[in-house]
Amino acid sequence: MKEKYVTITGMNHYYGLTPFKVGKKLKCVKEPDNPYDDEAIKVVMKEVGKVGYIANSPYTKATGTLGAGGIGGYVKKKFKVEVMFITSSKVICRVVDGLKKKECIANENKEMIDNERNVEMTE
Repeated sequence: MKEKYVTITGMNHYYGLTPFKVGKKLKCVKEPDNPYDDEAIKVVMKEVGKVGYIANSPYTKATGTLGAGGIGGYVKKKFKVEVMFITSSKVICRVVDGLKKKECIANENKEMIDNERNVEMTE
């Protein structure tokens, strides 16, 4: 499977760029009950706690990376990323652990299509 990259944003609400180092592995956790974004994925460091979120807007994510909504279907509830690049406003990471197998993604896509068809039939 092709490598997946994401952008971490919102660091200024926590510790800024200080805790980030190239090569550092971070834990990501989906937050479906987040009141602002049901596709939200928080990023956590064992040493300090929450350090940001996976970007989910074309304005906050780096070109060539997936947003939280885009990566959500490829990863488990908890997954790991590795810091690859750090800019003045973004941290770009590669997903290194927690990718779903291709069969799981195909099954989820089929279920989603079936659910959409059922909704259309009841309308």
